[in-house]
Amino acid sequence: MIPAANLLAFLAAATLIVIVPGPGVLFTIGRALTLGRRAALISVLGHALGVQVALVFVAVGLGAVLAASATAMAVVKLAGALYLIHLGIQAIRERKALREVLGTQTSNASGTRVFRQSLLVGVTNPKAIVFFAAVLPHFTDPAAGGLVLQLLVLGSIFLAIALVCDSVWALLAVSARSWFARSPRRLEAVGGAGGVVIVGLGASVAVEQGLAAR
Repeated sequence: MIPAANLLAFLAAATLIVIVPGPGVLFTIGRALTLGRRAALISVLGHALGVQVALVFVAVGLGAVLAASATAMAVVKLAGALYLIHLGIQAIRERKALREVLGTQTSNASGTRVFRQSLLVGVTNPKAIVFFAAVLPHFTDPAAGGLVLQLLVLGSIFLAIALVCDSVWALLAVSARSWFARSPRRLEAVGGAGGVVIVGLGASVAVEQGLAAR
């Protein structure tokens, strides 16, 4: 099973990645402001279930490859570090998009339709698929065996954290809209600062992987 140290490190990293405004949070905030609180929460649930389906396919396929090759594991871990840096830079570059959604107007939509749309977005979410394939292996332990199970457990933990955090963002987006609207730069600043932190996380992971390879 997953070593306690790896699990704690993953919990910290996953929480940081999820809570920082990025593409996923932008999707949630946009839904909250354009469709309202109920539709936003339905979207969060549908998206999480869709990503869970993608996680199963990634874990089963990737787990077999990593179990058979130590080199593949090292390559994937390094790729994961680079991907974290990419996510951080993306969060910094897209910080202005977070305040642009404040100008949207609320509209009506069927709960069933919203759920179907969000489920499809989750299943086909390329960012989630790349994240699972590139980042999760870094926190597994080949010596513990059961790589597929480890990937599924880590991915499910990540989705549980995302479900809670995205729901909070959805509620905050509706209730704190006027506060952000008075100074849109507040939301932009949060996204930029969070991006810097994620870049730092990716850099530390890359350095750790480089030292382990020596």
